Amino acid sequence: MTTHESARRYPLSWPAGWRRTPPNERQRADFGKTITKPGVEKRWNAALGRYDETPTTLKRKTQLSSADAALRLEAELDRLGADNAKLSTSQKLRLDGTPRSDLSEPADVGAAVYFTLNGKPRCLACDRWTRVADNIAAIAQHIDALRRIERYGVGTMEQAFAGYAALPATSEDWAIVLGITPSATREEIIAAHRRLATEHHPDKGGRLEDMARINRAREVALKTLEDRR
Repeated sequence: MTTHESARRYPLSWPAGWRRTPPNERQRADFGKTITKPGVEKRWNAALGRYDETPTTLKRKTQLSSADAALRLEAELDRLGADNAKLSTSQKLRLDGTPRSDLSEPADVGAAVYFTLNGKPRCLACDRWTRVADNIAAIAQHIDALRRIERYGVGTMEQAFAGYAALPATSEDWAIVLGITPSATREEIIAAHRRLATEHHPDKGGRLEDMARINRAREVALKTLEDRR
C-alpha cells in the first residue's frame, strides 16, 4: 500500500477517495506561458517618407510543458511553506526529476502532489484536463487560490486544507499503477507488468519497493479479472 511518505513521482499514485474524471469528460485547458524576446516595431514616418524602427519586446503565449508546470507547482508549494513535496504522474522523468515533455501523453494524464503542511500530510490531485502538464498547472493554480484565503482574512489555511488529508492509495488502483484501463484484458495486464518490470527491476537500478508495488498491482489485476468471470 502506498502512503504519502512513499509516493513516488512515477508511476502515478492516485489518492484513495478522490473521484476520477472519465476520459470522455476531460477537457482541453488554456494553461500556458508567455515567451518574450527582443524585436523591432516599425512605424511609418510621413514627414521623412520612411519607416522608423523602435526596439520593443515581443510577447507570445505558448503551450505549457510538463517540466514548466512542475516548476510552477514547486514555486507555489514553496510559497505555501509545504515540506516533503512529491509530485506523482505517469509521465516518465528527466534526469533532474522533472516530467519529460518530449513524449506523447500517457494513458493516465492525472497528477497528484503529496506534501506536509504544518506537520500534517496533505494531498491534491487533478485529472480534469487532457494533458499531464495542465493537470499539474491546475494544482499549482489551486494552491495559489487557497493561499488567498488567509491573504484576505476570511479564513485560515488550516480550514482551507481540512478536506485534503493525504489518504493512501488502495489496492483497487492497480489500473493506475500499471497504466492501463480497468477494463484491460489479461494480455494487456501482463504486457503492462512486463514493461514496467523491465524499467523498474532492481537489477536495472530500480527500487525494491517500486517493483513490489508493480507485482502487487499485477496480482490484484489478474484476480479482479478472474472474479469478473
